[in-house]
Amino acid sequence: MDGNKPLHQAAFYLLLFVVSIALCFVLAPFFSTVLWGAILALIFQPVQRRIVARLGRRRNLAAFITLAICLVIVIFPLTLVAGTLIQQVGYAYAQVRAGSLDFGAFFSQIVHALPQSIQNVLARYDLMDLPGLQQRLSAGAAQISQFVATRALSLGQNTVQFVVSFCVMLYLFFFLVRDGREISRLIRDAIPLDESHKQHLIRKFTTVIRATVKGNVVVAVVQGTLGGIALWVVGIQGALLWGFVMMLLSLLPAVGAALVWLPVAIYFISTGALVKGIGLALFGTLVIGTVDNVLRPVLVGKDTRLPDWVVLISTLGGISLIGINGFVIGPLIAALFISSWDLLRRDQHNRGDGVAAPGQDDDPV
Repeated sequence: MDGNKPLHQAAFYLLLFVVSIALCFVLAPFFSTVLWGAILALIFQPVQRRIVARLGRRRNLAAFITLAICLVIVIFPLTLVAGTLIQQVGYAYAQVRAGSLDFGAFFSQIVHALPQSIQNVLARYDLMDLPGLQQRLSAGAAQISQFVATRALSLGQNTVQFVVSFCVMLYLFFFLVRDGREISRLIRDAIPLDESHKQHLIRKFTTVIRATVKGNVVVAVVQGTLGGIALWVVGIQGALLWGFVMMLLSLLPAVGAALVWLPVAIYFISTGALVKGIGLALFGTLVIGTVDNVLRPVLVGKDTRLPDWVVLISTLGGISLIGINGFVIGPLIAALFISSWDLLRRDQHNRGDGVAAPGQDDDPV
């Protein structure tokens, strides 16, 4: 029996690996649903604990109250904004198709308003082919708006699938919030690592998830809201749509909402609307930019302890690989990567100290 123990153990680990991969394939269609259900449960877990403490450990009732709070704070506002956004996307797509919203013409006006010296430089590098550039810009804008409108229409057509995924997420959220501590304890006990390593990695995992979601989302919402209000004040149509675009771009540190408000400010200045252009540029630099520079290090960088360039690259890589979910998973993988190598460095350092400590004569120098 003892002689077959290594074989049995190897077979068991193989079985464990196979069933784990099989479960991943089974859950793959609901990847986003499971991910965001778990993320929301992790974020609202402190709320659940406070409610449980006040209700005398009535966990089911506390979980229902936590779910209601999540719906009021997160789900309902997102649903209202999404409905309005879909309407504005359809309106923008209709304008592009009708030709009333011509990005190529806007670009042409900006180029003609530039000083002659700059126009000469552009001509030297063959960048003054305005009809060709105008046609490409207009075609690109039409393709982008058509893609967004198609996605919105697809979402409307897949209403049943969306409702099912939404209900599954709320169902999963309820049980993860209610039984979060027990599930966390089971996962922690099952991980075949040293206890100190498990504690460090789980703490880092929790910290990065909360900081990335809460910090990045707060920064994005604030910047998108301020940017949308600024564009509405200067008379830009579809301010909610552009505010939402700025919110998405704000998820990228160091890039952010300036990709929207800066070209608009340049357009106003180049076409003679100096008050609007300079005002928008000052507001974007002093207010929207300050939000990113002040809030992001406090809410994200301070907790994750990741350099901005690591957050930027891992966020871009995550989004390019798995879509919008990558803005959470990318920095999470980067943080766990750095933490794992840091643990290895500490272990090697501790082992080195342990060898050298008994005898001072072993100094290699």
